[in-house]
This record gives sequence, structure tokens and C-alpha cells, in this order.
Amino acid sequence: MPNLPNDLAPLAYLASLADLIMGQVVDTPSAQEFMREAMQKITIEELDAIEQEVAAKSVRFQAALAPDQISRLTRDDWRGLFKMIFAVRRKSDAILAAHAKNDLGDQIHDLIYCDAELAARFPSFCDAFADLDENVRYDLASELLHYTRPKDYWLWTRWMWDPATETGSLRLVTMDDFDLRAPSLGETYLRVGEAMAFVNATGEAAGFTRLGQQTFGADVFLACVYGVYTYTVLRLRMTNEFNKVMPELPELARRLLGVWDKKAHGIRKAKITGGNHAD
Repeated sequence: MPNLPNDLAPLAYLASLADLIMGQVVDTPSAQEFMREAMQKITIEELDAIEQEVAAKSVRFQAALAPDQISRLTRDDWRGLFKMIFAVRRKSDAILAAHAKNDLGDQIHDLIYCDAELAARFPSFCDAFADLDENVRYDLASELLHYTRPKDYWLWTRWMWDPATETGSLRLVTMDDFDLRAPSLGETYLRVGEAMAFVNATGEAAGFTRLGQQTFGADVFLACVYGVYTYTVLRLRMTNEFNKVMPELPELARRLLGVWDKKAHGIRKAKITGGNHAD
């Protein structure tokens, strides 16, 4: 991937590339088919609501993680933020125990605001959290970046792209010859960003990410893709009893995106039928 120009934020530069060659990256028919499948399990009103909830999450991150606010956060403040990150929602106490409050603030400040190259500071941040599994580290890093500076950075979670298994919703909607793999963790984040820029550009043109204010439309779309794929796999492989406990798509998407609230949203179980599964 070419070096990023100094006068452009990473996401803006990647978006400029997407306008040129988006057709070479996104598998548009597959993306549209996943969206059609998703619309059988969720309404457009629910999709818009989820996008708005994700936008509200971002507003909270931007306020709490502003450069002059990070050092003021209490342990309860950190717990509140970590609760909204799917991968670490149950690990906040462990993270706070392993990292002094000032060190934690400095590490996150450097990740989001340091002038160093993104491909260097992303793995540097992840290295500081060696107490977490590798995929949890990049989930955490990308969520902090994306939701604090959504116009500059993008989301990368294991359910979007897992390099270890080469699976995820982003892999399902990109062309087979588009390689998401990269030599290093930082370069992998840039590679995912390139694919996300293409998904955003193609999605806006084709309509499958055109939700709410659109800033987080691709996030919601990819969460739905993962949900549809998960239901398909479970229908084929798991028992009826296990399938009955799966949440419906609106809940699953909210959980993945860190905006699920049991009191606000209630609980609905998905009806996963068909296929060859055990009685």
C-alpha cells in the first residue's frame, strides 16, 4: 500500500482510492444478497435506530477521550467505555488491574493523537496490552480510534476479519483476489481500512450502507452480514436447542457494535429454521 500523504487523514486518503478502483475490491452482488437476507430479519427503522445508537456511542467516546479529558477519567469512566466495546466488555477490571490509570490514559492518548505513523502506533498500543489475546488487542485499538475519530479511522474486529482463520463479514463481501493479509499488525489495519473505504463507497452507490447519517452505515451493514452468516452456519451445524437461544438480528448487531442495552431493547430470540440439524 502507498504511503499516506501528510495532508490527508488516513480514511480520507483511502476513500480517494476507493473512488478509483472500488469495483475491483467489493463483491457487490454478494453484498446486496446479504443485505436482502438481512432485511428479512430486521426492518429499515431498526437499522436506522442502530446506526443512531452507534453514533451516540461515538459522541460519548469523543467527549471522554478528548485530548484534555483522558487524564481526568476515573476507573468507573473507563469501565463505562470498555462496556461499549464487545471484545472487552467483561475484561474492564482485568485491564484496569494490569494498567495504572495514568499509563492507560497515556497509551490511549498516544494511539489516537500521536504524530507517529499509524502503522507504527497501532501495534505499539497492542504490544502494551500483552495481557489480552491478540484479537482482543486490535479490537480494542480500532474501537478507540474509530469511535473517537470516526472520520479518520475505521473499525477492525475479529467478526469483520480474523487473520488467524481468514474469516469474517468483510471477507464475505470482498473479492477473493483482494488480499486482506499483510506482513504486520499495523499494515493489516491499513489493509482493512482500504477494504472499508471500498465498502463505504460501493455501499453508498448501491444502497446497502445508506443508513441514517451514513457515518456508521458500513459498521451496521457488516454486523448484519456477520449475523446472516452466523444464522446460516448454525442452521446447518447446530441443534434446534442451541439455535433457539440465538438472539434476533437487531440484538446480535447491537451486541457486536457495543450498543446493546437489555433494559432498553428487551430480548428476542431468532427463529433459525430449515437445514439439516439434529433433533
